Amino acid sequence: MNLHSLRDWLSAPDRMVAWHGQQQYTLHTLRQQVQALVDRLQNQPGQYWALCFDNSYAFTAALLALWHAGKTPVIPGHSRAAQLEEMADSLDGVISDMPLAVSLPQLRWDDALASGALPPIAADASLVLFTSGSTGTPRRVVKSLRALDLEACWLNTLWGARLRDCHVIASVSHQHLYGLSFRIVLPMALGLPFAAQQIFYSEQLADQSSDRRYAFISSPAFLRRLDPALAGPRCELIVSAGGALPWTAAQHAQQALSCTVDEIYGSTETGVIGWRCAREENALWHCFPQITLREQEAGRWRVFSALLETDAGCALDDRIVQHPSGQFQLAGRQDRVVKIEDKRVSLSEIERRLLALPGVDDAAALAIQRHGRHAIGVVLALPEMLDAAALHQLKMEWKRALQPWLEPVAMPRYWRVVTTIPVTAQSKRAWPQIEELFDVAG
Repeated sequence: MNLHSLRDWLSAPDRMVAWHGQQQYTLHTLRQQVQALVDRLQNQPGQYWALCFDNSYAFTAALLALWHAGKTPVIPGHSRAAQLEEMADSLDGVISDMPLAVSLPQLRWDDALASGALPPIAADASLVLFTSGSTGTPRRVVKSLRALDLEACWLNTLWGARLRDCHVIASVSHQHLYGLSFRIVLPMALGLPFAAQQIFYSEQLADQSSDRRYAFISSPAFLRRLDPALAGPRCELIVSAGGALPWTAAQHAQQALSCTVDEIYGSTETGVIGWRCAREENALWHCFPQITLREQEAGRWRVFSALLETDAGCALDDRIVQHPSGQFQLAGRQDRVVKIEDKRVSLSEIERRLLALPGVDDAAALAIQRHGRHAIGVVLALPEMLDAAALHQLKMEWKRALQPWLEPVAMPRYWRVVTTIPVTAQSKRAWPQIEELFDVAG
């Protein structure tokens, strides 16, 4: 299939770009709406503007408008006002299709149209994303248009024939790199229409029109929860990324949707690294072209990729077992970032927020597995033990204090209160003893 570079998206022949229910959006309309927003942005000072959108079509228009206006899009990964305020030093404004209680300059999306010649996108244009870091502080990641175009080229080489004439639907958000790359950049590059609305439930997937062929961009969490009683649409491609997809869930998804699941391995920092087709249990991963994995020291790996802006490569947070063929297996994570419902959750960030609570002397966070599902457990050290009623009241206050800062999946579900958090003889966390605190249900 022919590929369109990001800089040429709006100069392609008119077509349907996206749809939302019965409403269809054309490239001609998109071009006019981008022009109208460019006119507004050119009267605004500042370079870095955050995008906070529910509607993927409106998000795409705002993304293009920022680039054409010579500004830098920032994708914070959320739309929580408290954290946007915390990022205020690195933002000049916010563009959104929803009301946000922020002090930053704010442009609300509208469907205004304008005509004229769009300014060209700069050769060095980029965007900024924020992702959970192992230190608890969100990590700033810069992505160039060159890297986004190249990644789309690789995906077209891998799946182009299967994607022909497909409509792209997704259960993942465009506010993270996986959703941005696969549900926005890839269909725009290939001239395929995409759904402006995210799919949250199996019923929404089953309601897709039966006269279309689909590429479904999903997460392992969604595929694990597929309702077997609902008939899925005709999928030519199912992609899963963002976490491990259990073999039983891959089989279940294939039976429900009559299509084998393809998995992607990568990260916000690196872009795509590898792929595999879930045709068998423990299938090996293949590296994309122009990708090299090297072990720098025992158990520590680095990826060297044409998608990166540096020849120094990028350290990986995963443990890897490489086979003589060059294929590889994943063997767990190295850092303090865990996956809960396929979302990256920084345990260090949770601990930082807990330590900011009044009266908390120390805090430890970890992932707890019960009944096959993971959730966050926390241990708090208080100066003295409290009775049950006082502790219950305090927990409710803690939860309210954390809500502006943490996503729902990152909110602690299991709480333990002690006077001292266990440590080893080297004064490091004694994780086996900490984990034992959760052996009793509660």
